[in-house]
Amino acid sequence: MQPSAGMALGVALIQAQGLQSATDLSQFVLPLTGSVNGGNTFPGVSLPFGMVKLGPDLYTGSDSYSGYQSTGSFIGFSLLHESGTGGAPKYGVVAQMPAVGTVDNPLKDQSVNRSSADEARLGYYKSSLSNDVTVELGATAKAGLYKYQFSGNAAASNVIVDVSHVLPSYRGQGLGQNYLGGNISVTTTDGGVRYQGSGSYDNGWNRAPKWTVYFCGYFDQPATFKTFLGTNSTGDDLADYSTATTQESEARLGAVFTFESSEVTSRVGVSFISADQACGNVDKEIPAGTTLDTLEDNVKTAWNKQVLSKVTTTDTSNTTRLQLLYSSLYHMSLIPTNKTGENPLWSSSEPYYDDIFTFWDLFRCTTSLFHILQPVAYEELIRSLVDIWRHDGFLPDARSSFFNGATQGGSNGDNVLADAYVKGVRGAVNWDDAYSAMVTDAETVPANNNDPRDKSSSTKEGRGALPDWINHGYITTKYGRSVSRAIEYAGNDFALYQVAKGLGKDDDAQKYLNRSRNWRNQWNPDLSALGFSGFLGPIDESGNFEDQDPLSCGGCYWGDAYYEALPFEYSFNAHHDINKLIELSGGNDKFLSRLEKFFEGGVSSGNSQFNHTLFNPGNEPSFTTPYLFNFIGRQDLSVKHSRFTANSYYAPTAGGLPGNSDAGAMESWLLWSMIGLYPMTGQTTFLVGSPWFKDLTIDLGGGKHLVITTTGGSDTAYYVQSLKVNGQSWDKAWVTWDDVFANGGTLDFVLGSEAKQWATGDAPPSPATESS
Repeated sequence: MQPSAGMALGVALIQAQGLQSATDLSQFVLPLTGSVNGGNTFPGVSLPFGMVKLGPDLYTGSDSYSGYQSTGSFIGFSLLHESGTGGAPKYGVVAQMPAVGTVDNPLKDQSVNRSSADEARLGYYKSSLSNDVTVELGATAKAGLYKYQFSGNAAASNVIVDVSHVLPSYRGQGLGQNYLGGNISVTTTDGGVRYQGSGSYDNGWNRAPKWTVYFCGYFDQPATFKTFLGTNSTGDDLADYSTATTQESEARLGAVFTFESSEVTSRVGVSFISADQACGNVDKEIPAGTTLDTLEDNVKTAWNKQVLSKVTTTDTSNTTRLQLLYSSLYHMSLIPTNKTGENPLWSSSEPYYDDIFTFWDLFRCTTSLFHILQPVAYEELIRSLVDIWRHDGFLPDARSSFFNGATQGGSNGDNVLADAYVKGVRGAVNWDDAYSAMVTDAETVPANNNDPRDKSSSTKEGRGALPDWINHGYITTKYGRSVSRAIEYAGNDFALYQVAKGLGKDDDAQKYLNRSRNWRNQWNPDLSALGFSGFLGPIDESGNFEDQDPLSCGGCYWGDAYYEALPFEYSFNAHHDINKLIELSGGNDKFLSRLEKFFEGGVSSGNSQFNHTLFNPGNEPSFTTPYLFNFIGRQDLSVKHSRFTANSYYAPTAGGLPGNSDAGAMESWLLWSMIGLYPMTGQTTFLVGSPWFKDLTIDLGGGKHLVITTTGGSDTAYYVQSLKVNGQSWDKAWVTWDDVFANGGTLDFVLGSEAKQWATGDAPPSPATESS
């Protein structure tokens, strides 16, 4: 008797759960993964989507996006950070800095070098300073703990609280954060001292206006103190340095605490509502006497329960792969930030998520994985997006410190909403409002925020190039990023079609389906490169195609026709209309040749770190392209190129990402490779790859699981020989949401060292193509 799919699922679950209960999965998380060489991940202490991210701030003369750098000098240890961002640093506020000896002027440079490399593990961070001070850090959702060990030989043990401390930017783009003023008050307590206040700041990568954070801190040792006040917001001249208990000004200010003890612990809470709420947060989450060990254990427990245990395996033979798996899960779950109850702009019963960096980076494969692994938090995020539209007028494509921006391409929040809708997210989401928010993106031109990088239209929110898109059905060079915006606007309109169709809005559905095909108007059949003709190209304001080298995007920046990717690269991005793309590319054989050329070494004048391929694994517009072979009957080549990319450019090391993490976008691409599937956002289709592990169990919530098994696999045997879905033989290089995720299921792969044409069934859907 052959075992049923249900029996096989049960056996695999028992095995995986046995491993989970016996193994602390946090041991495989390496927080320093991706922290250097442009990865910009945050290696300090945080809970999943936690508001507090406590870690070091380093000065090197270049931007410290997450605060951390492996070289340079410490300038503080602050409670608010982001992870894997670019553009310019954000936060690095509510800081402390230890100092030894007499502090004559706390506004002067107080930076200190390292004496040894920092130590980071999940829930714990330690820095050893060249002045013989060690700093150990722990955190909760809204508070942090500092433990200082000063040398017994120190003339004095001090901690400086500089309210003006913020992560600076050195790129000269006008994105550097500014301190705008604050206040601090100090009182003595039984056996210690307390301080509280607030600081206001602006700018950062999203060009935010003024925002304010409140803080409340305790030291567990008696101290003398002085407060200080500068003469302006940036200089180091003192106006006051005295025993005054309060300072308030737009000038720099803070306090210096001096201790007789060589061991000092400080607890600090933060809030965006009030100092009283900051005190309540620290009192609740880190009561007096709480130890670092307790906090570390609590953080590990939270990560194990909420994130790491969602994906388990009994295949523990390769520690490197386990480190990649769990470090990637970790880094894709740091932001966005859950600031529910901490939104100062409006009162609402809806959740509030902030620090979205950015849907341009995340919509391709991160948010779809977030949905699968964190269904409760994902629904909260969707509700938060809709509530932001209710109160701010537009969905965010990116958002931080309670302010939308920056929008690099289309209104890709639309894609995120559509992906949630077609995959059955309902719960407490008001889909009528959600659709209205999407229509705002599709029909309302946002006010121009006159971003110096591109003054042609808004970079804050919405679709600034809508006038061209609506009036012409293409985007002219009147607008920055005209070509890359056109292909993204088409995908955004397809997202509206999907939701309109589901809501029974048939006229709207047809309208937006038609508009989603307008990327074709941007297709210039006369552009040629490397023996291929036809690419997405720029159109001048008279409606004429401009000449364009498909192998160059010029400056590739905000004011150029293509943003951060080549014409050759963007010309694979009509993911909702693939059959038409294949037709315009010359048919299946020509499309196959074009794809293979994309991955050929020595073709590009750039991308030297990737063997000069046109394919750029560190850039999101390239993310889906390795899997497009599935559409033309060559699933084996999807496996070949995705596995090569993962093996060549990812490692559980500080430099182990192919590019900026982009808030977990890189890590989520790798995770899909490990799972052996890849999502087509806004559709229910998942393209089949090749799993890495002998077994993998994904907890889908609600008692549902997807169990994936492989037989015959090895480091050199990873081509799919056959596949069974829920116990049934399968001949398609794709599955749907309903097949394996809606109610759980099984995927059983047989792998081998030679390519095999097993996927002889229907090609994946191309839902915007007329004949499909």
